Amino acid sequence: MLPSVPSEVNEMRSLRDIWNWLLPVITALLGVLMVVAISCQARHIIPSPMPYATAQAAGGTVDITPTPRPTSPPTATATPLPPVATPTSSPQPSPAPGPLMTSPDYGIQAFLWWRPEVASRDLGLIKDMGFRWAKQVFAWADIEGAQKGHFDWTQADNVVRMANEAGIKLLARVDRAPAWTGAQPPNGPPTNYDDFGDFCYALASRYKGKIQAYQIWNEPNLAREWGGRPPNPQEYTRLLAIAYQRIKEADPDALVISAGLTPTGTSSNEAMPDTVYLEGMYQAGFQAYCDMVGVHAAGFKAAPEISPEEAATAKDAQGKSIYGGERFFCFRHVEDMRQIMEKHGDSNRRVAILEFGWTSDNIHPSYAWHAVTEEQKADYMVRAYTYAKEHWRPWIALMSLIYIADSDWTDDREEAWWAITAPGYPTPNLRPAYYALRDMPKD
Repeated sequence: MLPSVPSEVNEMRSLRDIWNWLLPVITALLGVLMVVAISCQARHIIPSPMPYATAQAAGGTVDITPTPRPTSPPTATATPLPPVATPTSSPQPSPAPGPLMTSPDYGIQAFLWWRPEVASRDLGLIKDMGFRWAKQVFAWADIEGAQKGHFDWTQADNVVRMANEAGIKLLARVDRAPAWTGAQPPNGPPTNYDDFGDFCYALASRYKGKIQAYQIWNEPNLAREWGGRPPNPQEYTRLLAIAYQRIKEADPDALVISAGLTPTGTSSNEAMPDTVYLEGMYQAGFQAYCDMVGVHAAGFKAAPEISPEEAATAKDAQGKSIYGGERFFCFRHVEDMRQIMEKHGDSNRRVAILEFGWTSDNIHPSYAWHAVTEEQKADYMVRAYTYAKEHWRPWIALMSLIYIADSDWTDDREEAWWAITAPGYPTPNLRPAYYALRDMPKD
């Protein structure tokens, strides 16, 4: 006869039986909850970014509503885009920065970096012209050149302080990666795009509210501005996306403008036509990552009213092309770029002309064929602003001329012949275009 089992043992067996019954039930319930959670997440569709919205205000001023924060990255390549948080509701735009740019607005590139005495003089010249914007290169290598996280803000602080004191708004062109990033000369992008994003964040954080707009890179449709590599609009869009996100994190009111593209019809490993490149940028979804589209608009030999069609087809009595025989050989090539924007439903986004002008260079053969006189240059520049006011409102924004000359240039530099001043210091040598632009009505 077996001994009797204590009552405590029976209770333990009962609890074990209950647990053995509950365990598969609990496991099944957890599985159902996981399926439901995944299903809900999958059904959360992130809306496509909306076009940049603008509204015409009195006096040609446009109230700016920034693009909603990007919700999905372009096609991934070597370096992944930074993750974007999944919103729980429709994305809300950042606070509007107000009427930062009239239509058109007036700017010019200057060289304010190394010599404060020159910067002071040239900011005074810009202010006396009645222009409101100065474009200045903020070279990454000049600020974070030694190694990552080691910044020298000396020149940048001086430029920003002096421009703010003069009442001149700043458009900062950001490029020129330092050697430690692995960037290949000339002006190649960094190996790790996040390094550029970190720099943009540091720059926009330090100068929040003091630098009003940022141009991300310059002429990436040329190999010489992309580290000697074939131009690639998808790669550029990835760089732009990271820069946009980090700048907006630091300063939501700052404007981010895509790189100005050089007008060209060459299609090779050395260059890509600006129209083809812009089309590629749209295919990559760049419009989610900029507030304005940057373009360049050299006038070449044509007066500012000459259409792209006339520039391409007009011939003299001997059958020779008058303007160069291509649509991009005129200021109004901007309209070709604008048509691409409209084709992609992006007509609410504004255009910023980041470089334009005419050259009087009779020294360098590459430029001498389309050189104009200094008097023609003055006339054409004024007429370009007039044409834009009459035909491109409200979508035209900043029109930034080239240049207030670098004081250290000589006549051997082709850039010197585009300028509205001649090189030199301390006395400014003002060309006819300076006086004509100063006296031009601005509204």
